[in-house]
Amino acid sequence: MAALKSLTLVTGVAGFIGFHVTRSLIARGDQIIGLDNVNDYYDVRLKEARLAQLTPLNGFQFVKLDLANRHGMKELFAEHPIRRVVHLAAQAGVRYSLVNPHAYTDSNIEGFMNILEGCRHARVEHLVYASSSSVYGGNTQMPFSIHDNVDHPVSLYAASKKANELMAHCYAHLYRIPCTGLRFFTVYGPWGRPDMALFLFTKAILEGKPIEVFNHGKMRRDFTYIDDIVEGVVRTLDHTAQPNPAWSGDKPEAGTSSAPARIYNIGNHQPVELLHFIDVLERTLGKKADMRLMPLQPGDVPATYADIDDLARDVGFKPSTPIEVGIPRFVEWYRDFYKI
Repeated sequence: MAALKSLTLVTGVAGFIGFHVTRSLIARGDQIIGLDNVNDYYDVRLKEARLAQLTPLNGFQFVKLDLANRHGMKELFAEHPIRRVVHLAAQAGVRYSLVNPHAYTDSNIEGFMNILEGCRHARVEHLVYASSSSVYGGNTQMPFSIHDNVDHPVSLYAASKKANELMAHCYAHLYRIPCTGLRFFTVYGPWGRPDMALFLFTKAILEGKPIEVFNHGKMRRDFTYIDDIVEGVVRTLDHTAQPNPAWSGDKPEAGTSSAPARIYNIGNHQPVELLHFIDVLERTLGKKADMRLMPLQPGDVPATYADIDDLARDVGFKPSTPIEVGIPRFVEWYRDFYKI
């Protein structure tokens, strides 16, 4: 444990993005404490299978803990020399927020508060946290830019992520904790979440069941492959947030701050219509989908499209994996994992 000085806390480690980020950080020699409450929002066996991949790795330590447990979180930061935090744990999903809103305030508001307090008392070097493209809400000007106002959320999930950005900015301002928020755009790939479109569609098509295609297939999404997300997260973690010396309260600019607080989009910058996405999946599976065309769901937005210029300029990276590469990789993993 010679590298304790670089101990990094990754929350949501049994989750899709947290699992992949942790593997990447460990592969380069970082020491990781992985935190997760392993809840049953989706199949716990998938979360346990991810953890089973991580547990034998040198430099990995797992802590089962709920973010909303204030005392437990306080003890975690007190007991370990945590220098950096990658906060990926959250109650995810737009549609679930319509039926279980309190899950979002418990995890995404109360839990995030406990992360910020831990970072403050530990005087961490950098907090990188997951925001979401959903914060753009009612915005229709494309591509979505971090310099745009995002005050019109259309789901409680989006509102909770916008709240995270505001809370992080407050702590960056008051306590000078460098904080970077990453607005993820529709992440997919191997080990993905079962409540996401690609997973649901693949399962249904292989089982000969119909798929629900919202907004009559006219949805456009900036589908972003997991390997691109991981590289973006790791590069951002190594690029500590800095204040913008040119920031002015007379004309407050949304994407930066006089505090060490930054926001970036991570998206593929190539929105894809859902019907084309399904077409690529059908060709990969060698099987047609039985599509049930549905109206736009409450809380959903018809299109997402990321402006990633700031990310490319500041951390020297932009996602580049097309769905024609990413979807077959997911399907290969899916067939192998479920022995199909």
